Amino acid sequence: MTTSLLLSRRDLDFLLYEWLRVDELTGRARFAEHSRETFDAVLDLCAEVAEERFAPHLKEGDRQEPELDGDRVTVLPAVKQALDALGAAGVIGASMDAAVGGLQLPATVAAAGFGWFAAANVATSAYAMLTVGNANLLLRYGTPEQIETWVRPMVQGRFTGTMCLSEPQAGSSLADLTTRAEPQPDGSYRLSGTKMWISGGDHEMTENIVHLVLARIAGAPGGVRGISLFLVPKYLPSGERNDLVPGGLNHKMGYRGTVNALLNLGEGRYTPGGRAGAVGWLVGEPNRGLAAMFHMMNEARIGVGAGATAIGYTAYLKSVAYARERRQGRPARERGTPGPQVPIIEHADVRRMLLAQKSYVEGALALILYSNRLVDEVYSAPTEAARAGAGRLLDTLTPISKAWPSQWCLAANDLAIQVHGGYGYTRDYDVEQHYRDNRLNPIHEGTNTVQGLDLLGRKAIAEGGAGLRALLGRIIGTAERAVAAGGELAGYGTALAGTARRIGEVTAQLWATGDAETALANSAAYLDAAGHTVVAWLWLEQALVAGDRTEPFYAGKRHAARYFFRYELPKVAVALDLLASLDRTLVDMDPAWF
Repeated sequence: MTTSLLLSRRDLDFLLYEWLRVDELTGRARFAEHSRETFDAVLDLCAEVAEERFAPHLKEGDRQEPELDGDRVTVLPAVKQALDALGAAGVIGASMDAAVGGLQLPATVAAAGFGWFAAANVATSAYAMLTVGNANLLLRYGTPEQIETWVRPMVQGRFTGTMCLSEPQAGSSLADLTTRAEPQPDGSYRLSGTKMWISGGDHEMTENIVHLVLARIAGAPGGVRGISLFLVPKYLPSGERNDLVPGGLNHKMGYRGTVNALLNLGEGRYTPGGRAGAVGWLVGEPNRGLAAMFHMMNEARIGVGAGATAIGYTAYLKSVAYARERRQGRPARERGTPGPQVPIIEHADVRRMLLAQKSYVEGALALILYSNRLVDEVYSAPTEAARAGAGRLLDTLTPISKAWPSQWCLAANDLAIQVHGGYGYTRDYDVEQHYRDNRLNPIHEGTNTVQGLDLLGRKAIAEGGAGLRALLGRIIGTAERAVAAGGELAGYGTALAGTARRIGEVTAQLWATGDAETALANSAAYLDAAGHTVVAWLWLEQALVAGDRTEPFYAGKRHAARYFFRYELPKVAVALDLLASLDRTLVDMDPAWF
């Protein structure tokens, strides 16, 4: 089997088994039916399906976007074939309970498997990612009847799922949504309104589409406290078409193969039961819909980070392969002398670009898998204290897990184009599409601005800062192990421990004044600083596992860690200096001066 240019199976094995030791999870009751052999079989299956069903239509899906004709959306047939292959493989419910048809695998293994699909074709994989999140929300908040009626077909691949939050006038400001829900005598609701930016919002690829819709019940309080969550299918259990139709498709820079729709609910084109209004059923408690939806949103945020990582990773592998083959110029030591041209990987600046990409994408992959390892702790750790601690740490890491890969794996895509030179800017190579696809991820599921505000404005100070203290404590613990190990890693450990302690100090400084506007003005810088510190920590973890082994794989891990500590971690000090100064440049800028 040739080496894949989608993901590195060797890196996945290192992260899963040598670092995170996911095979030890089989000692817990939830995963007792599994072994490393079953984990490997699932990863092999995902890689095979990705190579054979997802990757071949990457470019065709980019060229042939979904089309809307009246109220019918058509999608490239290969997309349906890929999704059907997922259903047949049984991996849509990879981490879900066996009782609903899932494989009951650790979330860490499921995330690694799904990484292959995103690397091969993120636009097609988006349908599955949203379906998994939709099903998991219903498993948590749905009634037994809702689970039986809607979740089982999603696990089987017969239905897909979406999340319907944004509206044209509201965007990320969910407090301003206006979609209404009127209660009916039979316990259902009739919904009316418009939802925008709905990925997977309409198509004919599956028997049904299960929409999870945020709306207000008549008479509910204003703001986010009056939002409820509803299950609104495209087709009702009777087979009747629901009053929910696409009003148009959004045509994006990337992710072109993913339907992205404006959906109109209750416009009267269809009249189920003889009257207008989309039929829906309440999920969870009235006026508690946003809390329930955050279950899917937080999962989707880590999923977006995972997709960004996968796109960055495949472009990195493709640029390494190109740099090994493309011959141009001669080494600096032979300048001006005749002789054969050398592969461009021989040039130091090309190695700089490749090494930067390696540090970003392999660091991001470690972050995503670590986050999913925390998910496994939340659901299977042996004590309540351990489960609660993992949940607190996961909550703190989630905005970083979404935003850092979205920013820095996009930077890796930019470098992949640069390594290819002029060819990288053409459609003859994949890397220009990878950049376009990845550019959406800093916006997807809450912009990186929203993630910065969430991290500094909520997660870092929640429960008196307990989550942040737990995170910094783990980082400092690793740093102290590195100092004890001695050698080059000791210097990294000293630098990392100092940076982590300073984040704690600066966080306290920002909130000590009681001036939220100034504290949050530079939340983007805070997010960057925290994200870089976390990824430096994960690189130090990998370097410690690699130890002094001399095989090229381990030497590459140590060298990437060296790059990150010498080139990337120093950037954090600049951001922390800015934050500590309580700078008001952004606050004091008058809009009239632009």
